[in-house]
Amino acid sequence: MKGIPMQTGVLRVLRATAASWWRHKELRRTGQLELARRLERETVLRDLVLLRQVAILPNAHVICGEGGTSIHLGWTTVSTLAPIERFPLAALAVARRTPFIDIRPVTEVIAFATLPRVTRDGSLDPDHSGAGRSVSLTTYIDMVEKLGASITNDPRPRRSI
Repeated sequence: MKGIPMQTGVLRVLRATAASWWRHKELRRTGQLELARRLERETVLRDLVLLRQVAILPNAHVICGEGGTSIHLGWTTVSTLAPIERFPLAALAVARRTPFIDIRPVTEVIAFATLPRVTRDGSLDPDHSGAGRSVSLTTYIDMVEKLGASITNDPRPRRSI
């Protein structure tokens, strides 16, 4: 695997997650073992590609709120209605040092909803106002932290007091 050395533990989690998916379990139950194995391998490979993207994209981050957990990759978002504890791919990304923004403590919903989006490619938006505005991940973290979010794997440079 280029870019990210895949540890055995990561592969175990991805394989167990793929095998536990209801469709794959149903295929096994009905005797379609080869199809189940093929679909599980495809799922693991897809998840490995996502983990690789999380590691190399400049603004990739995981965000968790009351509505579930999402992995933001810029052009693509991978999400589930479950909290991060039940979204193994997101938990693996955070364990591999991807920035994690927990917005569950945020109570100012309107203020949060009006925040700009994170830029897709790491470039800065010269106009930080208006519809569709975007900011860097570090600027976004500054803004959401002021609303009460907690940050894990903070990508911002350490600040001296």
